[in-house]
Amino acid sequence: MSYKQFKPHPVLVDYIDAFWVVEEQQFSKTTILPDNCVDLIFNLGDDCKTEQGVLTMQSGRSYLVGTMTASSQSFLHSDNKLIGVRFKPAAFSSFYSFTSLKEVTDRAIEFEQSLAPDLLRIEQHSFSYLNKFFLDRLTHPKHNLSAVIKDIQTVNGQVSIDSLAKSNHITTRQLERNFQRHIGISPKEFANITRFRHALSKIKNNMAEDSLLSIAFDCGYYDHAHLTNEIKRYTGLTPSLL
Repeated sequence: MSYKQFKPHPVLVDYIDAFWVVEEQQFSKTTILPDNCVDLIFNLGDDCKTEQGVLTMQSGRSYLVGTMTASSQSFLHSDNKLIGVRFKPAAFSSFYSFTSLKEVTDRAIEFEQSLAPDLLRIEQHSFSYLNKFFLDRLTHPKHNLSAVIKDIQTVNGQVSIDSLAKSNHITTRQLERNFQRHIGISPKEFANITRFRHALSKIKNNMAEDSLLSIAFDCGYYDHAHLTNEIKRYTGLTPSLL
């Protein structure tokens, strides 16, 4: 599988994590892990299957993929080509009005073509066109979650929601509502996924050969079993199989 990603225009870097493209040379099964992001995906090749093969992304269509709370699998073959836009947490609403991203959590839905970039122009001009398209749509954030998200990411998810709300001068109820609407999950789930990804990175890049128990404590888990359960929850695998 050929996977490449590209940084957006400098004005967009606070909102879009990356543009990416996937092209397949042979049949493959790809596992996608939760990352607290929302993606728009444009299918420029043949139909392909995702969500464990349940959903077919049809050729020439666009899809909105909500924030994930578990791993998902895509099945690609040699005539598949997907181009995507990965939005940073809570940034989707800087480009689109959406009732609540909670509606698409752990789902992929067909995106209204009148609101999506033109697929022919994506094919012809690729990321230069996507940069212009999203620069033209960019508006000021409709929320004040940026500071909250930064606080969670700075401590790798090791923070209580009560202290987070207090330090950002917002009630826990308001925080919950804003996260559900603009990200699709609760602030607690967001923090858990942030912590999981930090732990996963430490496991995969364990140059010091730290024990799993040591990594668990360092990442704020109660013990080895707690970390193992969280890894399995988000990846479907135990740490020894990663």
